[in-house]
Amino acid sequence: MKIKENLYNQRIISIDALRGITIFVMIFVNELASIQNVPQWMKHMPADADAMTFVDLVFPAFLFIVGMSVPFAFNARLIKGDSPKVIWTHTLKRALALIIIGVYMVNSSEGYDASKMIITPAFWGLLAYSMPIPIWNKYPKDFSVVLKSILQYGGMVVLIALYFLYVQEETGKIGITPKWWGILGLIGWAYLISVIYYWLVSGKLWAMIVFLIVCVVGNSANLTPGVNMPEWLGFIAGHLTHATLVSAGIVISLLFFDRKIENKINWPVIGFIILFFAAGFFLRQYYGISKIHGTPAWTLISAGICTVLFYFLYWLMEVKKQTKWSEFFMPAAANPLLIYILPGVIYYFCKVVNLHIIPGYFREGVPGILWSLVFSIIMLYVMKIFNRFKIQLHL
Repeated sequence: MKIKENLYNQRIISIDALRGITIFVMIFVNELASIQNVPQWMKHMPADADAMTFVDLVFPAFLFIVGMSVPFAFNARLIKGDSPKVIWTHTLKRALALIIIGVYMVNSSEGYDASKMIITPAFWGLLAYSMPIPIWNKYPKDFSVVLKSILQYGGMVVLIALYFLYVQEETGKIGITPKWWGILGLIGWAYLISVIYYWLVSGKLWAMIVFLIVCVVGNSANLTPGVNMPEWLGFIAGHLTHATLVSAGIVISLLFFDRKIENKINWPVIGFIILFFAAGFFLRQYYGISKIHGTPAWTLISAGICTVLFYFLYWLMEVKKQTKWSEFFMPAAANPLLIYILPGVIYYFCKVVNLHIIPGYFREGVPGILWSLVFSIIMLYVMKIFNRFKIQLHL
């Protein structure tokens, strides 16, 4: 794979801003999920509703941003002089880490037999959420090598021990299982599939467009009644649902930043916005719009909305140079994995020590919505402190 000479070398602040905003909204809606008596438009739509809310857009937005970052990540490593072996080792480690963390998170919330476990499910969950921090923390260069090894390998040992301390509810067997992959696990699979293809085609725009079409077709076939796929092909087709959004992000990123264009209307991007919406609403009549089912209409309409949002941020920040406002969201953009994990750490810690921080009054209705917003803001400031002390997860 060759270095993309036309690809911007500097950091794209509009991508960081979109990532930060997405993470902030993700923390808000995750906290809001535990609040009672909130409007339907502030919750996930039911599986068969044929509709979506802004809450159903958060996960697609994160996948889209993952895709937008892929060309820059590969180009940076090629410019740095990394060999294919180094690049692939890093890619596989990142995907595997996301899948592992995702599976542990899923098992912490469901599927266990508490009566047969040596430790309480709450303590198990606390350790499952906490251990990724010492394992994947980006330690500063002057950090003690010995202490770093103790923290990283100690965290790995704890995760392995948690596997054998887990007792399944239905079968009584020992060990966790991928009931589903969790949000992070789904991101890991979509990332892995997309970057493997990206590497094989050397990041060519036309080839990524073809892959985007293949993802939509595979997703559609997997949801079409009467289409019987082999198990292995059904597994891949299922993950093509989310690879659609990653590949869409890659395509839009290449259209913006891998071409010598002036600061004017980007007609190819406008064309893809129209195409995303047109194809999405066309497929809606056959599959409906559903995040839970992962329908092609949901992925394509989400890709269209994400592209519109990014185009606006690009115009505002890269063209008009209005960037000051985005500083509020940047702590989340700089440390997305940690800010996603941290609320779970807090939740399970409170369960372990039986601590109730928030009165019941703030667990429903308007007070609950306001609390969710305040909690999200608090998390941003916590991340600002963590970033200052070099506590940053880096896969």
